[in-house]
Amino acid sequence: MTAQTITDAGTDTAGTIQEFFTRFGAGDLPALLDLFTDEVDWNVPGSAVVPWTGRRTTKEELTAFFVSAGEEVAATERFEVDRIVADGDTGVALGRFIHVIRRTGKKFSSEFALHIAVSGGRIRLYHMFEDGAAAAEAFTA
Repeated sequence: MTAQTITDAGTDTAGTIQEFFTRFGAGDLPALLDLFTDEVDWNVPGSAVVPWTGRRTTKEELTAFFVSAGEEVAATERFEVDRIVADGDTGVALGRFIHVIRRTGKKFSSEFALHIAVSGGRIRLYHMFEDGAAAAEAFTA
């Protein structure tokens, strides 16, 4: 997939989703946060033992999520986005990853589906679906 800048992506949903992955992969937190609206409908369902699960609505909460994820994941052995499909302001990204969890040394492997809605080139809805049971197992010593 070809990365686009947010200017090139404009209000293009697929371009905004691709830009999210580009900025996330680069670890550029300020630029990443700039892709989100001031209030966001964010949800990563899962077990309470997994620190990045739950609902968030503010950029401060998103910052805490990204910092926590960076601290909790010792290494990413694999991260692939297989497909981004967009229809109007709504898009879905499908892929897979393998993370090594720092506190346990266990691997967390999962396919994922990411549901995103975009408004004015910014992400207003972010719902991530991953294997919650595998995540909980990876965080349990």
